[in-house]
Amino acid sequence: MQTRKQFLIAGLMALTLATAHAAGDPMKIVVDGSTTVGPIAKAFAEYYMKAHPDVNITVSESGSGNGAKGIINGACDVGTMSRAMKNEELDAAKAKGRNPVQHTVAFDGIAVVVHPGNPVKNLAKDQLRDIFTGEIKNWKKVGGPDLKIVVISRDTNSGTYETFQEKVTKSERVTDRAEYVGSNGAVRQRVQSTPGAIGYVGLAFTEGVKAVTINGIEATTENVIAKKYPISRGLYMYTNGEPAAGTPLADYVGLYKTEEGKKLIGEQGYVPVK
Repeated sequence: MQTRKQFLIAGLMALTLATAHAAGDPMKIVVDGSTTVGPIAKAFAEYYMKAHPDVNITVSESGSGNGAKGIINGACDVGTMSRAMKNEELDAAKAKGRNPVQHTVAFDGIAVVVHPGNPVKNLAKDQLRDIFTGEIKNWKKVGGPDLKIVVISRDTNSGTYETFQEKVTKSERVTDRAEYVGSNGAVRQRVQSTPGAIGYVGLAFTEGVKAVTINGIEATTENVIAKKYPISRGLYMYTNGEPAAGTPLADYVGLYKTEEGKKLIGEQGYVPVK
């Protein structure tokens, strides 16, 4: 049987844990959102935890839309997104008393990828739009083999999907024949195993597939920096308010400003912010 003292200790411990949970644990950082920004978030987490073993950083990749929801609902400390938050998301956050702050951590190009055996090397942007909206259904229409085109798209919760819609298909719907997958890696795997497939991924996910040029311009970090590649975008981390200087959250998110952070971003295949 517990003594009165033991009950008091147990009660104080429970109260302490509840208070810590309500206030947020400054030694734990929860990151969720974009699969494109995921490699950067994970590289930052590994680097930071190595230098600060008392800080625990968890990184999940459930899509840019969920990164926004995490900030709106307070489910994460950092929402990673491969698109900017929409006005309705910002309004929803403000309605809950939250203040999303955008940190542009890197830039990226969306590479259009095909099976390595596909002889097509270049697509005009208009041809790319017509492929994804279903106007062009066979590779022979764009100088390729007599082979049905298999359209692979990111799911609609993805920031990569929304950027592709904005910059390529505009207001037109993606063909009903499109297959939707949940990550850059899944697009790459599907394209790599399907001779007639075409998809789109972040620059860091082109290994094992063939990136075609768009309007004759290669999807490279150099062309993204020079603003030549036509399907480029910013990559973001969102926080609720500006993190207090000197806190683990501020140091973690702010890594993109440091030389080591820029090196990590480049090693993941992305373009650091100047």
